[in-house]
Amino acid sequence: MNNSRPQRIVLGITGASGAPYALRVMELLAEAEVEIYLSVSKLGRRLLADELGMKQLDPDALTSGRGDLVTIQNDNDLGATIASGSFLHQGMVIVPCSSNTLGAIAAGITGNLIQRAAAVTLKERRKLILAHRESPLSHIDILNLAKLSEAGAIITPLSPGFYLMPRTIEDLVDFMAGKILDLLGVEHDLDTRWDEHLQSQKLNRP
Repeated sequence: MNNSRPQRIVLGITGASGAPYALRVMELLAEAEVEIYLSVSKLGRRLLADELGMKQLDPDALTSGRGDLVTIQNDNDLGATIASGSFLHQGMVIVPCSSNTLGAIAAGITGNLIQRAAAVTLKERRKLILAHRESPLSHIDILNLAKLSEAGAIITPLSPGFYLMPRTIEDLVDFMAGKILDLLGVEHDLDTRWDEHLQSQKLNRP
């Protein structure tokens, strides 16, 4: 009997600037045939409209035509699938993660589905990745980040590096999207790892 399950990732989008990161992570998860359980906060929906021009939540547009892999769950529905600890998945990522969401999770507040799913992910000792995007950080943000790190969350600021010599905004977005997928244990072909980048340079030299 084959008990293997498809890889599942829970993904939350909140109202911090950084919609291109969320879009790219979803595209890459879909390319890897990962099932995506998506919840978008009210301000996250506004973010998608403001930064991507997406007036309606369109799973096909978020995954380059692989909307069949996406299950959208209403952020007001605290009884949705991802709110239950019995729902098995390989990790949750909130990208971008606002300071408001960060503070709520750190305080144990579950006022919406994203916050509830994050709390459940922590209590079940599953992987929770918080792709925070705020600058500068207040002292309250720093304390919340420390508290969540101690609770087991992986704090992943959306701070792309420049050592791979990015030439476009897309290169910067891919840098962080690749890092997030690495943390989730999802395969990708992006040139975002330093050792593989050096090897690729050697192979491509005349």
